[in-house]
Amino acid sequence: LWRLGYCARLLKTNHFRTAASNTSFPAVWMLLAQHSGRIPGLFVVAKKNTFFTMPETVEDKTNPELYLPHPGVRGMTLLNREAFKRTVVVPALKVKKEIVHSVLKSLKESVLQRPGLKRVVEDPEDEDSRFVILDPHKVPEFSLGESEQQVLKQLSVHPEVSRYHLELTYENFKSEEILRAVLPQGQEVTSGFSRVGHIAHLNLRDHQLPYRHLIGQVIMDKNPGITCVVNKTSIIDSMYRNFEMEVLAGENNLVTKVKENNIAYELDFSKVYWNPRLSTEHGRIVELLRAGDVLFDVFAGVGPFAIPAAKRKCRVLANDLNPESYTWLLHNCKLNKVDTKVKVFNMDGRDFLRGPVREELSKELPLLQGEHKPAFHIVMNLPALAVEFLDVFRHLLVGEPCSPADLPTVHCYGFSKHSDPARDIQERAEATLGTSLAGRCSTSLVRNVAPNKEMLCLTFQIPAEVLYKRPCPGQAKPASKRLCTSQDSSEEKVLS
Repeated sequence: LWRLGYCARLLKTNHFRTAASNTSFPAVWMLLAQHSGRIPGLFVVAKKNTFFTMPETVEDKTNPELYLPHPGVRGMTLLNREAFKRTVVVPALKVKKEIVHSVLKSLKESVLQRPGLKRVVEDPEDEDSRFVILDPHKVPEFSLGESEQQVLKQLSVHPEVSRYHLELTYENFKSEEILRAVLPQGQEVTSGFSRVGHIAHLNLRDHQLPYRHLIGQVIMDKNPGITCVVNKTSIIDSMYRNFEMEVLAGENNLVTKVKENNIAYELDFSKVYWNPRLSTEHGRIVELLRAGDVLFDVFAGVGPFAIPAAKRKCRVLANDLNPESYTWLLHNCKLNKVDTKVKVFNMDGRDFLRGPVREELSKELPLLQGEHKPAFHIVMNLPALAVEFLDVFRHLLVGEPCSPADLPTVHCYGFSKHSDPARDIQERAEATLGTSLAGRCSTSLVRNVAPNKEMLCLTFQIPAEVLYKRPCPGQAKPASKRLCTSQDSSEEKVLS
């Protein structure tokens, strides 16, 4: 409790200095884990079936065998389910079969709970009786406590506890228990994975690689609905944001269907980027949009920002350099019936900003008036490189600046290993833009990517002095106008 209190103060001091910051739950939880030294209990994420972990089970010294498969499985690399069998002695209570349900209900805290294990078994010597299997951790020394004995007395059940020889099989052990028994002692066995439809995606450590096929099979066995397990074998490609992977278990089918924030997507996981841990962030940005707003999605992927924005009746221009992402983005727009509301492009991000985005802003910003003016949002979700693209906004438009309230809002994502990641990403953005963002931006912590590596979102309105270039003298004359445009083009080449 002291550690959690300390971490809360640390978060408040170090990570919420900028205005209007908004931190997602998974990122905060992982940050708490860094400073407290461990994650208390199971790491839970708001969206079901997206991210899973296998936390280490704390062994109870009263009967550690209950959580350990047969010791002969140590070092196994090819899964042999039969080798996990072992017999343990557990407490059991003999009761008449007609009152079994009442006993289970009254002693539910003391009954043994194991995967695939029957809590009630037949008595081979008495067909009218049953054995209720009890948890040896809750019934130490095979003796019930005073309160349990009182409950049984009311049910006219003799409180004597028997010793029952229980056979545990592969099906009765949890995945982390199996892996702890197989991997060399002293090595980390906790393994988290992302779930993308029917695919489980792992990032195994080097010491786990000799056991990778066994690990994949165990995860598939213990998680219904998973029919393919893959392990990342390379870093993410900075151009197309995909990575090479090895199929560890199951079918070699990487075309999958996912559902995020009540919207369905289809994709080839081996060729496009998809991260289920960004679900909360996708929803956060989309919630900022109103009907009629305009969204420019510079690195759109398969559409997790663009499609829900179109569903909110926004106008969307979405772009991705990866031809596969472009194809699946078109497919998902049709799948969700927003293909008439989303203009899709397959361009480099700079070309998209200097082409369709500049054209749209040049046309729309001078016409804004009245109370119900649309807002313009530019999402740049390429954390490894997006900050470097911000120089495109320098003198992107020519003319008199629009009202400060109408300036486009940028949501730029980046990674940071700095001790103060919010300040780090702001300073890098300022260096690229060539101006200060002090008092004009907010920073949100999106998630913890790795130890001492954070993913953040920097949000700001593009300063007018950055976005606009004042018109050349005499621009009203056609010849002068053409000359000014030529100068702008030369300046852009120098900047790029």
